[in-house]
Amino acid sequence: MKHTKQSILSKDGISYLIPFILITSCFALWGFANDITNPMVKAFSKIFRMSATDGALVQVAFYGGYFAMAFPAAIFIRKYSYKAGVLLGLGMYAFGAFLFFPAKMTGEYYPFLIAYFILTCGLSFLETSCNPYILSMGTEDTATRRLNLAQSFNPMGSLLGMYVAMQFIQAKLHPMGTEDRTLLNDSEFQAIKESDLAVLIAPYLIIGLVIVAMLLLIRFVKMPKNGDQNHRIDFLPTLKRIFTQTCYREGVIAQFFYVGAQIMCWTFIIQYGTRLFMSQGMDEKSAEVLSQQYNIIAMVIFCISRFICTFILRYFNAGKLLMILAICGGIFTLGTIFLQNIFGLYCLVAVSACMSLMFPTIYGIALKGMGDDAKFGAAGLIMAILGGSILPPLQASIIDMKEIGCLPAVNVSFILPFICFLVISSYGYRTVKRNW
Repeated sequence: MKHTKQSILSKDGISYLIPFILITSCFALWGFANDITNPMVKAFSKIFRMSATDGALVQVAFYGGYFAMAFPAAIFIRKYSYKAGVLLGLGMYAFGAFLFFPAKMTGEYYPFLIAYFILTCGLSFLETSCNPYILSMGTEDTATRRLNLAQSFNPMGSLLGMYVAMQFIQAKLHPMGTEDRTLLNDSEFQAIKESDLAVLIAPYLIIGLVIVAMLLLIRFVKMPKNGDQNHRIDFLPTLKRIFTQTCYREGVIAQFFYVGAQIMCWTFIIQYGTRLFMSQGMDEKSAEVLSQQYNIIAMVIFCISRFICTFILRYFNAGKLLMILAICGGIFTLGTIFLQNIFGLYCLVAVSACMSLMFPTIYGIALKGMGDDAKFGAAGLIMAILGGSILPPLQASIIDMKEIGCLPAVNVSFILPFICFLVISSYGYRTVKRNW
């Protein structure tokens, strides 16, 4: 166990409070984008009369943008600065959000995927910039705690995104269920689709305006230049150097599976809850809205748990706490799989308490001691967000099977998050073992 009263927002007598607040605000902004998007898998499936697998292409486009832009973002940041990376990320975020309007005008699904991809290219710049930027705003000994504190505001944005998705999109979509929509003729279907798309794009256009305002604010505030001294781009040698480090290499793998688990649990809680509530006689729209309410409860628990775990890290080894929470997450996931009543949904909600610590802790452990190489190291960890693009479609393909053996397929599909938690617990264990 450890204990320290060292300030986490100062170094060599310099306070980083204002820059920390501004950059931490970006954590909330990309949290909003992440969690207004998760329920859109179900929404797009309904609007365009598609399968869950086709709807999950939203996540492929969304998290594919993270993967595609991570190393270009690292090169850009290395050549210029963390602040420049933040500004470019915010600009691409706003541009992608504004593209929802022309996508709506086409009335087609794939332009929305392009908009999501561009939006998340901006998020990739933001995360590749902001995470190591926060690590640099103080001493290395307090870096993991500082990042956990900053990441604690990410679920606040996520909560807002979930609330907006529930109240301003899901609740306002046409109440006709998926099966009934398949019976509509073309003109009836087009009329409902146009109305639903108009509802769907409004929050994205508003957040685009908010992002532009944030971009202007950060542009005109003086920000620290910690970690911006070296502008040489030795891409391949640096890449080779960081991937020879076992802790970093395994951290990238653990992050891939963590993000996959997070997105699967928060995306398909809608399908899980909808099946459960419809089996009790509820109509589809009401079941979806109620399921989203459970998703919001899960995010509240995630947010509270993040603050609690950040406090516990003052006294507890990060790797050990990561291992314990991953084991607990796996146990709750088993309950999600095998319980076919409300207690299965409770278990799925409880998984969020276990996930709260994982992303920033894996991030902090993997980048510890990297110095200026953290810019490229951060890119590898952001590329690992690809797990959120690859694993959800696999889960969706299982869900589309409807039933497997004596269990609903949506229950069985959570075997994938269970496997993810096994990988994460192994990384936590190996981290503890290395420190012995």
